Amino acid sequence: MTKIVFFRSGGVFYGFEEQGHAGFADAGSDVLCAAISSMTMFLINTVEVAYASSVDYEIDEGATRIRVRAKAALPEFESDDYKRYAVSGIMMGYYCQLSDMLEEYGDYLDVSVMDKPYED
Repeated sequence: MTKIVFFRSGGVFYGFEEQGHAGFADAGSDVLCAAISSMTMFLINTVEVAYASSVDYEIDEGATRIRVRAKAALPEFESDDYKRYAVSGIMMGYYCQLSDMLEEYGDYLDVSVMDKPYED
């Protein structure tokens, strides 16, 4: 099962941590794992390139863990409203997409939200 915990502060999504293999199919053939990996990299690249914001991410393949956080989603770190809304919006969009996927893949995917302030 892949467990994804989204980080939220003041109602604003700013990051997430993914851990584990979905187990929907054999490694290399698991469309759920492929979809999650693809969406995660899309989010990272969009924040970095399209929104010109830094995104902190750590990938630990051995522990099958990815942690992604973007300070630009939060008002205490980003004064540009448009950039802040764009970064937090893509985080929220990812949360919504994964939540929708629970209907079909609930046995292989767990999505939750943790309210906590951003920590370096």
